[in-house]
Amino acid sequence: MSDRQCVLLIRGINVGGAKRVSMAELRALMESLGCTQVKTLLNSGNAVFTRAPGSKGNEASRIEAGLQSRLGVTARVVVLPRKDLDLIVKENALVHRADDPARLQVVVAMDRKVLDQLHALQAQSWGEEALHVGSKAAYLWCPQGVIKSALFKSVDRALGDSATARNWATVQKLKALLE
Repeated sequence: MSDRQCVLLIRGINVGGAKRVSMAELRALMESLGCTQVKTLLNSGNAVFTRAPGSKGNEASRIEAGLQSRLGVTARVVVLPRKDLDLIVKENALVHRADDPARLQVVVAMDRKVLDQLHALQAQSWGEEALHVGSKAAYLWCPQGVIKSALFKSVDRALGDSATARNWATVQKLKALLE
């Protein structure tokens, strides 16, 4: 396991017809910024990569700037070191409750402190839905899907574009890509 391995999550690209970015363009952009062993997952702004030796860990801001200047796309970016993804997987207190990994959402914030805004929501009753706030991510069980989820809408309203969500199946696939 390399301490330079990371996961990239881009918020809101390739949803509908807006903010189109091909994964080939994304890989090329990341490689031009010094990232190596870049592998993309799905067509929605997920990738794993290895940081360049001596990197100062500023890939998120550099990728955001590159998306804007080279591809004309404005999007927020999260870069998670592998150890953070491992912790996110470990802290998922809802994994045993969820019977469909596509309906278990993992919300990762650009800044961990933003997740503190969710503690009031965590204290509320959400019926069959559930929220758990971990140290690096929030976990939402939305058994009817995110479109119908009052919890997901409340979390999205609270965090806005300062966070991005992936379902549990995608998180597991990203973890497998790092193996």
